[in-house]
Amino acid sequence: MAVDAKAKAMRAAGEDVIGFGAGEPDFPTPTHIVEAARQAALDPTTHKYSPSAGLPDLRNAIAEKTSTNLPITFEASQVMVTNGAKQAVFNTLASIVDPGDEVIYATPVWSTYTEVIKLVEGVPVPVRTTQENNFHLRAEDIERVITNHTKALLIVSPSNPTGAVLSKQELGEIANLALDKNIMIITDEIYEHLVYEGNDFTSIVKTNPAIAEQTIIINGVSKSFAMTGWRVGWMIGPQEIIKAATDLQSQTTSNVANIAQRAALAALQGGTGCIEEMRAAFEKRREIIYRELSLMPGITITAPEGAFYAFPNVSGLIGRKIHGNTLTDTTQLAQVALEAAKVAVVPGEAFEAPGYLRLSYALSDEMLNEGLNRLHEFFTSAV
Repeated sequence: MAVDAKAKAMRAAGEDVIGFGAGEPDFPTPTHIVEAARQAALDPTTHKYSPSAGLPDLRNAIAEKTSTNLPITFEASQVMVTNGAKQAVFNTLASIVDPGDEVIYATPVWSTYTEVIKLVEGVPVPVRTTQENNFHLRAEDIERVITNHTKALLIVSPSNPTGAVLSKQELGEIANLALDKNIMIITDEIYEHLVYEGNDFTSIVKTNPAIAEQTIIINGVSKSFAMTGWRVGWMIGPQEIIKAATDLQSQTTSNVANIAQRAALAALQGGTGCIEEMRAAFEKRREIIYRELSLMPGITITAPEGAFYAFPNVSGLIGRKIHGNTLTDTTQLAQVALEAAKVAVVPGEAFEAPGYLRLSYALSDEMLNEGLNRLHEFFTSAV
């Protein structure tokens, strides 16, 4: 977000900046969702307070949608609607983590996870994944860091920032480990519809119904329906945890804006046609960015399996000189790229992954191609 803010400030000052920074679709929210919001704004019933856990119709729709293709059925009482999936992450961790509890997560990692663990006085415990195995989290690596203080494991598949999609077998092994060690699972499934080239999204709950008793699912409409600004997410889990999270939310933000909730309901009830159109566009862009980055000097990259991020290894450029700057890390590389090439990328340090860059390909085809051309010229200038 900091990179995106600087890029926008430069654009406002008249500079021609192309942003690979922000993780949000470039598409407008589908028309039928916007129309539902318009109708909701005209309905006086939406002008009042509503239940802190969310509108009953929306909670029912979320429970029904999440239960599809799973071996269990969720009830509306197991759902709480939040101000985006980020609040769901916070409410979940605040509800289950006591001071000193350890929470395991895979790196590279979206920075909010670790910051929220620290905010609730938990202890972040990273498990390093590698480019050699496509950044897949493995049960045996998790088991090595489990202690008597381990409270939860946080997973995200498809992944931000790497695009990794865990297989059903990998998730099944993780579920069995969590059951054996009595560890809570927090699974962020916000990118579930954005998978490519034969990869399939699998919820960890699908691998073993028993794990549902100790799992919180986090999701929302932001990525799949191009609704990042509407701020509607949710958490689903055991009723006692949802009740605790609802008590917390009732004393902080209370209900999510009713108009946005009604828009989210229209999204869930409107079918997946608009999702597939966006997914197909992202898949095309994924092929372009993977191909072009693979050809750039000093870079290696694995093909993203899901989400809309490329995560190239640029460690081969560290120590080299570009535009008069001897690069010491990817934070400096990103700064120089923004100033010299007018391209905004996110340094790997933001994801506990020095030596890498994250590039979102959720931007127009024209901007994508121009940005890649600029990066190719920029990287080629390294000496």
